[in-house]
Amino acid sequence: MDRVRVRAWVGTLVFLVLTPGVVAGLVPRLITGWRIPWAGGWVSPVAIVGGIAVLSGIVVLLDAFVRFARADGTPAPPMPTAHLVVVGPYRHVRNPMYLAVLSIILGQALLFRSGGTLFYAGLVLLAVALFVRGYEEPTLEEQYGDEYREYRGNVRGWIPRLRPWNSAS
Repeated sequence: MDRVRVRAWVGTLVFLVLTPGVVAGLVPRLITGWRIPWAGGWVSPVAIVGGIAVLSGIVVLLDAFVRFARADGTPAPPMPTAHLVVVGPYRHVRNPMYLAVLSIILGQALLFRSGGTLFYAGLVLLAVALFVRGYEEPTLEEQYGDEYREYRGNVRGWIPRLRPWNSAS
């Protein structure tokens, strides 16, 4: 494996642990203690929905992170990919990682019946929306130019497309 690829995988793994790992794992753990309050344990329909939301979010998040590493970059702004990542979940929505993190947090709010975690999810959504609007979108447009403008014109930021987008290039 060459140095660029090793750097991409290591950077991606470190960023995964430090950012979504803290935001969607550590903080909800501190809020909920990861204690299931349901008398029936995992049998509750709400707990099942919460578990599905958590697992679905984890799958999408890991898939997105792997795609960045395969593109020889990371999702972290200091180590971007050479080209815009527009494969996998990115063909449906521009912000699959943020949506996955929110799914994980909201799933934990359901699973652990936690109003505090639900409130925290709202704070995360607000912070992410402000970050995307104020920093990420302008930065991506500056870095990737027409490639990003075409993508942004065809793929919504927060509501997934039913049919995956295929770029003209």
